Amino acid sequence: MSLVSCFLHCQWMMAIGKNVSVRNIPIKRCPWCGTDPLYVRYHDAEWGVPVYEDRKLFEFLILESAQAGFSWITVLRKREAYRKAFAEFDPEKVARFVRRKVDALLQNSDIIRNRAKIEAAVHNARKFLQVVDEFGSFSAYQWRFVDGRPLQHRRRVLSDLPATSRESDQFSADLKQRGFKFVGSTIIYAHMQAVGMVNDHLVSCFRHAKVLA
Repeated sequence: MSLVSCFLHCQWMMAIGKNVSVRNIPIKRCPWCGTDPLYVRYHDAEWGVPVYEDRKLFEFLILESAQAGFSWITVLRKREAYRKAFAEFDPEKVARFVRRKVDALLQNSDIIRNRAKIEAAVHNARKFLQVVDEFGSFSAYQWRFVDGRPLQHRRRVLSDLPATSRESDQFSADLKQRGFKFVGSTIIYAHMQAVGMVNDHLVSCFRHAKVLA
């Protein structure tokens, strides 16, 4: 076999190998994301990845609070509408929303039209900025509840995932003491999962090791 033929043969074998691995070794994910492309993309790219940027943390606080009573996929499908409605999740701008703006948002069918949740988002933006003033960043405040490092869990089945934790209880209680709304321990634990304060990917999921690393 000539050098060129050998090279082409190797390339062909590599291509076959890649195709076989894709066909015969399916990627294992946490089953909660199902097969919805939006949900899968969120699971693969965001859920459990540590977030330290304040605007992103504020975004998840708004979205997690909006989720109460709804499925997370419902909120994900409205995420871009929320981004537009809530000033690209800029807490300084949201904190300046007045009643007229809240009334306008209640007419926006692309978001969840719940006055209490919308008003809470504006209220929480103001409280968020107070935390920033005190700690230098919301990130510095938030990550204290896990000593600055993600908690690495080894969940094996979905039933192993708790709704709350000691850390979410403490985080939630502190937020409530500071005047935040829609920040119960269940909402805050979901927030902690989303922003990577805990790694709750199942050990069988391909993302567990990646997030751990």
